[in-house]
Amino acid sequence: MRGAKSATWVAGAIIVAMAATACGGGGGDKGSNDADGGFNPNGKFSVEVGEPQNALVPSNTQESNGGIVVDSLFSQLVDYDPQGKIIMSNAKSVDTKDNKTFTVTLKDGWTFHDGTPVTAESYVKAWNWGANVKNDQLNSSWFADIKGYEDVHPEKGDPKSDEMSGLKVVDDKTFTIELTTPIPYYVYKLGYTAFSPLPDSFFKDPKAAGEKPVGNGPYQFVSWDHKKSIVVKRFDAYKGENKAKNGGVTFKNYTTLEAAYEDLKSGNVDVLRQIAPKDLPVYRDDLGDRAVDQPYSAIQSIVPAFYSKQWKNVDPKVIQGLSMAIDRDTITKTVLQGTREPATGFVAKGVLGYQDNVGGDVFKYDPAKAKELIKEGGGVPGNSISIQYNADGGHKDWVEAVCNSITNATGIKCVGDSKADFQSDLDARTAHEVKSIYRSGWVLDYPVNANFIRDLYGTTSGGNQSGFSNKALDKLIEEADTAPTLDDSVAKYQEAEKKMVELMPAIPLWYYKVNAGYSENVTGVKYAQNGDPILTGVQVKK
Repeated sequence: MRGAKSATWVAGAIIVAMAATACGGGGGDKGSNDADGGFNPNGKFSVEVGEPQNALVPSNTQESNGGIVVDSLFSQLVDYDPQGKIIMSNAKSVDTKDNKTFTVTLKDGWTFHDGTPVTAESYVKAWNWGANVKNDQLNSSWFADIKGYEDVHPEKGDPKSDEMSGLKVVDDKTFTIELTTPIPYYVYKLGYTAFSPLPDSFFKDPKAAGEKPVGNGPYQFVSWDHKKSIVVKRFDAYKGENKAKNGGVTFKNYTTLEAAYEDLKSGNVDVLRQIAPKDLPVYRDDLGDRAVDQPYSAIQSIVPAFYSKQWKNVDPKVIQGLSMAIDRDTITKTVLQGTREPATGFVAKGVLGYQDNVGGDVFKYDPAKAKELIKEGGGVPGNSISIQYNADGGHKDWVEAVCNSITNATGIKCVGDSKADFQSDLDARTAHEVKSIYRSGWVLDYPVNANFIRDLYGTTSGGNQSGFSNKALDKLIEEADTAPTLDDSVAKYQEAEKKMVELMPAIPLWYYKVNAGYSENVTGVKYAQNGDPILTGVQVKK
C-alpha cells in the first residue's frame, strides 16, 4: 500500500479490491445477462478469506484478508478504471492548480450505513485521527504528505496538535488539502483505503467500531464470528455507481487454500481468490469455464530483515548473488505451473512507469556468477538463511524450491520459516522479529510506479518493514515527488528503480496472476487490477 505507507500485503496471491474497477474475468460466463430472470438480486454468496490481522478500521488495515472486507464497507473519494484513469467516486471533483493544494467537492446524497450524512468533516476528522501517533495506526504514514502531519505524528513524544494544519473544512460538501510539497500523482493516492471517511459514531468508541464497522460503501456490516466468517449485506441507500447486483457476501475463513478448493468443488464456497500450487495442474479441467487465469498488478519478493544482525551492514553484492542463485524460470514453470512470470524489476506490470528488464542479469539464474558476487560481498553471515512465510497462503512448495535453488547454486543453507497464518506472519514483520528473510507480496494501491518504490523502500514509509534505508534512494524519491508533472514524476521513479538494482532492498521473484475460480451458483465473476474479485458484480443464480 503507501505515500509513506504500507499498502496491501498479499496473503496468498491476492489483495484488496477496488470495487468499481473491472478487469476481464475468467472464462465464458455464459448467460450473465440477468434479463432472462435467472438471477436472484437478493441472493448471497461466499468468498474465501483468512482472518484479518486487525479490527476492520481503514487506517489500520494493510493486508488482503482485512482489505477485501474493509473495501466492501467503505468507499473513497476516487477510484480507477482498468486503464488506470482516475474516476470520481464519493468526490464530485478534486481540483488543483499546483499539485500542492487540492479542493475536494463531495457528491450530494451520500450517507453512512447508520443514515448519517457523509460530509467534508467525515473525511477531515477521519484522516486526522488516522494520522495521530496516539492512535498507533499502521497506515498513519499515508497522511505524511499533508502539511502539519509532524504536529500530530512526531517522531518522538506527544503530538502538538490533534489536527493537521493542511486540512480545512470549507462547508459540508467541501474541504481543502494542502501538502508540504507538490506531488503530481497525489490524487491517485486518495483511492487507497486509509483515506476513507468515518461517521461520528466511530470516534465515541473506536475499538467497538472496529468490530462492528459503519462505512459508506456498497455493503453494510452484519456480523463477525472470528476465525470463522464475516457477513455483509447490500446497502440499498448506496449512492455509488457500483451498486451490488447481489444481496450480500459471507467471507468464509480458511486456514489453507487446499481446503478452500475442495469446498469450491463441492459448492460450499462460491468464489476463490487463489488456487494452491498443489491444485494448479488440475483446476482448469475441474472447473472448465469457471476457471480464472489472468494477470494483475502485484509482485512477489523476498526481503532481508536489514534491522537484523545478519543483514545490518550487508554488501548489496551478496543479495545480488542470492538473486542470481534463484532459477525463476524453472520454478514458475514447474512448481507454479506457469501461473507466474519471472520478475525483471521491482515494479509490477500494469502500472504507470513499469519498465521491462530493468534488473538485467541480476534477476537471471547464473550459479557461477552468484557464488562470485556473494564471495566479493563478504559472504552470507553464518552461511545460512531462512525465508519466513505464512502456511495458509500456499507458499510452502515454492519457498522450498527457492531454498533448494539457492543451496544447490551456492552451498548456502536455506530453510523455510513457516508461520501458522498470515496474521502471525504480519505480526512478526511488524514487531521486527523476522529471523533472516521474509516473503513479501505487494499489490498496487494506486496504478503508479511510486507505489512500488516509495511506499515499500523509502526510509520512513509504512510499507518498509525491513529497516532498509538509503540516502541516495530517498533523494531520488524526493525528486520524483516534487517533479512538475505526473510524467516527470514517473520518469524520475524509473530512475530510482534502476538505482535499486545496485542497492537490492529486496529480491523480486515473479509477477502474480489470478489463478482462481468460482462455483456453479454464481456468474458475473470478474477480478480487478489488484487481483480481488469485484464483489458488487457477482450475480447469484436462482
